Amino acid sequence: MTNTAKNSQSKKIPRRLVLIGIQGAGKSTQGNLLSEKLGIPYLSSGHIFREMAKEKTKLGRWLKETLNAGALVPDDVALEIVLTYLAKPEYADGFILDGFPRTVVQAEALNSDIDKVIHLKVSDREALWRISGRADAREDETLRAIRKRIELFHEVTKPVIDFYRQKGMLVEIDGELAVDAVFKEILKALGVK
Repeated sequence: MTNTAKNSQSKKIPRRLVLIGIQGAGKSTQGNLLSEKLGIPYLSSGHIFREMAKEKTKLGRWLKETLNAGALVPDDVALEIVLTYLAKPEYADGFILDGFPRTVVQAEALNSDIDKVIHLKVSDREALWRISGRADAREDETLRAIRKRIELFHEVTKPVIDFYRQKGMLVEIDGELAVDAVFKEILKALGVK
């Protein structure tokens, strides 16, 4: 077999990625590193929702209350907002999506648009420790809101992990390793050198 034939059979690098993990798992850190390495945009649903929550609109005020309470944005609203963003031209060649999907309904709606799902596994204790050590604590990062989000992750988002595991799209990474070690494990799982 020639080198050309080998190269044409080599695995295509996934370009539509989802990062899943509890708050504090390192999704934004790894998302930004992957964005730089792969040359595709990083998109955080939490960032989108927080930016919209600053707007002096009915939706903005409602989002602010929802986020500050640590609650999840309902499926219909989250799907409309995120899918509208993903339809923009800058995401046509790929994206790294953080914080979405959070429910099986969202995962089913997004399913055909995803190549790989990376689950950054971090214990609740580690996540709380990391978040409490952040210098740039946000308005929606009260201990009560964080605990509520972690509880919701276990209750609502764990089935999303199982959904992608059954589809053979899930990669699980020990998110408690050092940042560079986590990044190397993700690249290895994606077949990126």
